[in-house]
Amino acid sequence: MKAKKIGAILLTAVTAVSLLAGCGAAAEDNQTETAEQTTQVEAREPEDTPDDSETENSGSAEEIARTETAGTGGNTLVVYFSATGNTEAVADVIAGAVGGDSFELKPVQPYSDDDLDWTDDNSRVTREHENENERNVELTAETVDNWDSYGTVFIGYPIWWGIAAWPVVGFVEANDFTGKTVIPFATSSSSGMGESGELLAELAGTGEWQEGQRFRSGVSEEDVQTWVEELGLSQ
Repeated sequence: MKAKKIGAILLTAVTAVSLLAGCGAAAEDNQTETAEQTTQVEAREPEDTPDDSETENSGSAEEIARTETAGTGGNTLVVYFSATGNTEAVADVIAGAVGGDSFELKPVQPYSDDDLDWTDDNSRVTREHENENERNVELTAETVDNWDSYGTVFIGYPIWWGIAAWPVVGFVEANDFTGKTVIPFATSSSSGMGESGELLAELAGTGEWQEGQRFRSGVSEEDVQTWVEELGLSQ
C-alpha cells in the first residue's frame, strides 16, 4: 500500500515538472517571437517613415536648382532698346513680374519717326541696314552699375530685317555675361525671332543664353506674364 502511494506521489511530481518545463519553453518561445517582431518593425521604420532631413533637403535642392537657373547673382535685370515703345511695354511687364531692375539702351542720336521709316530708301534705318559700317550705334551708356550682382539678364529689342535691332550690339559687346543666364525677347508686327538670339549669343561669347521669345506688337500683359511664369521666374 505504501509502495503504491509513493509511486503515485512520484508520478504526480514528474507530471508537474513536465508541465512547468513546457510552460517555461512556451514562455521563452513567446518572448523570442515578440523580440523578432519588434526587430522587424524597427527594421522597416526608416523606410516607411519620411525622414524630416530628407524632406528639408528636397526643398533646398529646389532652391539650389532655381539659383543655378538664375545664374551666379541673385538679382534680375531687364535690358532693352525700344524704337517705338512696343519693346519698352513688354520690358516693363517683365521687370514687374520678376521684381527686377530695368536698363534702357538709348542711342546718343535718338531715332526719329522719319529715321524709322524702313519704306524710305533714304531713311536712317535703311541706310544702316544696307551698310553694316553704319550700324555701330553709340549709346549714352552701355554698362550697368552692380553688373556682377545680376544672375539673370533679359535682353529685349525690336526685330529689324530678321535680326535684333543693332543698337543692342554695343551693349552685348561691352559686357561679360560669364555666369549669367541670358533670356532674349523681341517685338515685331509679323517677323519671328529668327536667329537673333543665337547671333547675339555668338557675339557675346559668354553666358548661358536661353531660347528667346517673340511678342507681337501690342501684346497683352497677361501673355507676357504667362511667359515669365513658364520660365519659373515670376514672384
